[in-house]
Parts: sequence; structure tokens; C-alpha cells
Amino acid sequence: MTNKTDTTITVSQMEELHTAGAGYDILRYVGLPELLGRESHTLLYFMGRKLARKFELSTMGDIFIIFENLGWGQLELVKNKKKEMVFQLMSDSIVQRLKAPFEADFRLEAGFLAEALQMTENCDCECVESVHSRIHQVEFTAVLSR
Repeated sequence: MTNKTDTTITVSQMEELHTAGAGYDILRYVGLPELLGRESHTLLYFMGRKLARKFELSTMGDIFIIFENLGWGQLELVKNKKKEMVFQLMSDSIVQRLKAPFEADFRLEAGFLAEALQMTENCDCECVESVHSRIHQVEFTAVLSR
């Protein structure tokens, strides 16, 4: 019996998986925070980092593909400085999540992006997110220590 928890997932394998997201959103924004309690923001960030390690990521394009295939939205690099990268995340699903009757956060995505950048850029990375509700957009600022 193979241990499927230790395998990595290729970008092409990820492209084959796609489902509608309402059930996912309820589990993610209602169930998980309730289960994780007061530490949910921190735990979701580190869960995102650990999740990124399950993927074979070698380029920035791989990160963009994974974000889209996971249903997180379209990630776009808008600023690229030596020690800082700024990304915007947009999609119809982001608009719907921000309008929903639950508090949508993006800590899981921030953790995933931090670890993915650490893997592709070969340096330590931390990432914070800010939500711009009025324009239905999420911005991630990744700080790299090169």
C-alpha cells in the first residue's frame, strides 16, 4: 500500500482536477475557523505553506496555474522589487466570497504563496494579504530575504 500523503502533485495532474466551490467555501470559511478556534489565522497560514510543499513548483507560472486550478482566483504579479513582490488576486469567486455572509480571509493563500515563492526563488519568504473589499481584490505582499 502506497502512502499517498507523501507524494507530490504535478501541475498537469492539478489541471485535471476541477470542481464547483460552494461546498469548499463553507468548509473553508465556516468549518475550519470554527474547528481551529482563535489560532485559525496562524494555522491556516502554515497549512498553506505545508500544502505548497506537496506541489512540484519550479516557476512563477506554476504558481499562477495552481492558484487558478485550486479555485483561488487569478494571481498576477504587479510589482517586482529586489526584496518585495506584490501580487493581486482577482476572480468572480473572490467577488462572491467577499459578498458572502461569512468572513472570507486569505491566510491559506498567503501561506501557500510564501512557501511557493521560497521554493521558486530560493530564498526565505513571508507573505501578508490585504483585502480591498470595495474593488473586490486581494493583494499579497511577499517579503523576500535574498
